[in-house]
Amino acid sequence: MGVSRLDVFYRRLLLTKLFIGGWGKPEDLKRIFEFRKIVADREKCKTLVSADYPVYINKTEELTDCHVHEGFFISPLEELVPAILPPESIKARFQFIVPKRWQKNRPVCIQLAGTGDHFFWRRRTLMARPMIKEAGMASLLLENPYYGYRKPKDQLRSCLKNVSDLFVMGGALILESTVLLHWLEREGYWPLGMTGISMGGYMASLAVTNWPKPIPLIPCLSWSTASSVFTTGVLSRAVNWAELEKQYTINSVYEKEIIKLLEYCGVNIFYHVSFNTK
Repeated sequence: MGVSRLDVFYRRLLLTKLFIGGWGKPEDLKRIFEFRKIVADREKCKTLVSADYPVYINKTEELTDCHVHEGFFISPLEELVPAILPPESIKARFQFIVPKRWQKNRPVCIQLAGTGDHFFWRRRTLMARPMIKEAGMASLLLENPYYGYRKPKDQLRSCLKNVSDLFVMGGALILESTVLLHWLEREGYWPLGMTGISMGGYMASLAVTNWPKPIPLIPCLSWSTASSVFTTGVLSRAVNWAELEKQYTINSVYEKEIIKLLEYCGVNIFYHVSFNTK
């Protein structure tokens, strides 16, 4: 299926390029792909974050219909794969939108951000507060690495500089969602669920796959892979294909070393992304 007219129109509104830095440092790709194999093993992944991982609330605001708690914790990815996150993304930030009165139990839905959803206003206004009114359900809004307060100083808008940033974001969100699920359980909230729109739905799917207990999941406008969005979909014309092909061609480490780390999920991924989308 080709790019739709709506995709073309949307892309014309975006003036910046994705992955202007290329694939990212080869050593970073090696480390995140090795870590990806650990996260893909559910038995190993469920031991990566302790049930008492520290989470802090540092501010509370009272609105007409709810309390808004702001909190933070250090991303577990910083300990497991040191220095893979940019300094600005190490501290995970969130808002916890809680009804003033619970209708039944204390249900909470963790909401992950879609592409371009910086800070918390959009999810708080369009999702969290209506959910309180309609269902008496609280929402926990996690800020993505590379977005909002966690955006690197040299990054323009939502445009990740390197392909490796996308994998780092996913690994961080899986672990950070686990931290929050453990924390909510400790605090006595139940039932717990996860959702997200577009990229947020995809990341939520990854996160609950690695949670060892039954949990509701509602991914909205997302699919089982994001690859087509970048290769043939709405963002395909935003990708800096020339730089990716150049780096792949002149640096043999991608073909001789890094590609071997991806064999468990399909050989020639770099070749497909670099050349088969032209």
